[in-house]
Amino acid sequence: MSETVTTAEETTGAIGPGRLVLVVGPSGAGKDTLLRLARAACIENHDIVFPRRVVTRESSADEDNIAVSSDEFRRALDHGDFAVHWEAHGHCYALPLDIDADIRAGRAVVANVSRTVIGALRQKYANVVVVAITAPPEVLAQRLAARARHSDGNIAERLTRNVDDASAQADVTILNAGSAEYHGRQLLRVIRNQGWHE
Repeated sequence: MSETVTTAEETTGAIGPGRLVLVVGPSGAGKDTLLRLARAACIENHDIVFPRRVVTRESSADEDNIAVSSDEFRRALDHGDFAVHWEAHGHCYALPLDIDADIRAGRAVVANVSRTVIGALRQKYANVVVVAITAPPEVLAQRLAARARHSDGNIAERLTRNVDDASAQADVTILNAGSAEYHGRQLLRVIRNQGWHE
């Protein structure tokens, strides 16, 4: 038996050994609320990282993103500053390249991303867990109307948006229609690799 240790990155070309926990779901599902609760619960754990997204939209109470102009975003993209980027609802989004170092160091990185990039991220990283957060259509509509973030575009269009991509299948689905604290604990258990049923 060889004593040589081979990393996942060496054998598959994928970045590891840390975990990339991707949080996806429709607008109004409560992703940011559950992420905020999970982040607060992990504040003392430096092995769990919640990177700030780079977005061509002002930050808000819902999300503390790094706000940049479209020109700044393009310059950073051209410079290779992003681990992944996508466009949705008229805005550009990205995760900083720093997450690669965190995952190589064995940390868990938790991020809210578009379902359109899951396939690429499953190929790039060795240990990806996709958590879909959803809610009934009437709940989504109520939450979007209450948020009233006009820069996000038409509510009806957001509610009907669907990404039909086989690689976007979630490993865990959380139906966020009850207590945010309860569903936040479900997400936290996934982040900590403890499963999600209580």
